[in-house]
Amino acid sequence: MRRISIFGATGSIGQNTIDLIRRDRAAYKVVALTGAGNIAQLAADAIDLGAEIAVTARQDRLDDLRAALAGSDVIAAAGARAIAEAAARPADWVMSAIVGAAGLEPGIVAMQQGATLALANKESLVTAGDLVHRVAHAHGAQILPVDSEHSAVFQALIGEDMAAVERITITASGGAFRDWPIADMAKATPEQAATHPNWDMGQRITIDSASMFNKALEVIETKEFFGVAPQQIEVLVHPESLVHALVGFKDGALMAHVGPPDMRHAIGFALHHPDRKHLPVERLNLAHIGQLTFKAPNPERYPALRLAWDVLEIGGMAGCIFNAAKEKALDAFIDHRIGFLDMAAVVEETLTVFSADSCLINAEMTLDTVQQTDHLARKRADEIIANRKG
Repeated sequence: MRRISIFGATGSIGQNTIDLIRRDRAAYKVVALTGAGNIAQLAADAIDLGAEIAVTARQDRLDDLRAALAGSDVIAAAGARAIAEAAARPADWVMSAIVGAAGLEPGIVAMQQGATLALANKESLVTAGDLVHRVAHAHGAQILPVDSEHSAVFQALIGEDMAAVERITITASGGAFRDWPIADMAKATPEQAATHPNWDMGQRITIDSASMFNKALEVIETKEFFGVAPQQIEVLVHPESLVHALVGFKDGALMAHVGPPDMRHAIGFALHHPDRKHLPVERLNLAHIGQLTFKAPNPERYPALRLAWDVLEIGGMAGCIFNAAKEKALDAFIDHRIGFLDMAAVVEETLTVFSADSCLINAEMTLDTVQQTDHLARKRADEIIANRKG
């Protein structure tokens, strides 16, 4: 029986993971589930799956969680420290699906126990790729990608020599505004940005899809995951969201991973790796689909993509700064404090300010220095947002 923990259990990735676990309950022992404000869902899943501990990131909701777990054997806890402590509980496989930089520390702690890390938290590699790989190597932990794009690349590379790879192409749906005039995007609301044409995801990642900040993070993650040069990475807009990634080889061949827009495929591949097992996902009828379309992304529509390659050129702590500013800009947009197109401007200005500080950019990458840099970048991004609003 495999011991499993799910960090970010109440989000879309966490819920899809739980769906797969419920289909084969006898194979798994659930150790820890974590969430944030959805206490009812967190407690219900913890009780149903017989988890040892349930943790909410919200310290102010601990009493609510305790009440919801009353009468069960599940331990209730709250706060970032409790999440890290839950990650230290022995587990064979850990889903890292907490959204944002908050997912970095529990993922590192889990790997320090030697657990296989199923990585849906792309911010871990974006903010601290070198650190994450060092911890995994030191403790014999395996990292498996759960982003649909990186899972697709990973699968296309099985049995292949990385020296034969010429390029990696990740695809993007284009999000909610892919067909909008750019002038109209400036007036878009958070509610409009939070609707996705193909995928069923949470609010934040869906808005990031509309702005392409999600894809910008994935560009950086591609470099960190597979060790390719920035010029070997490309992005294509693919409205059907069926081809998740392609790998091009030096003999001219392209290996494409094709599948339905259902995160249970990538989750299931990581859950069962190295085996392939039956998954309850749609079987595609290519004759019915008829055609697949691709186009280059418009840099004016998606300035976030350009910033991704800026981050790769700067290196060091630039990914941490980029992500911190992106999270603060997204907060401000959701709160109606800045416009949709202002998000990229906030991130670019924050990145420009810190990229001139070579000592900060080139600092030794430890959990402490990453967290300190994240704090500084968020503070500066808040100042930039306040100035734009004013």
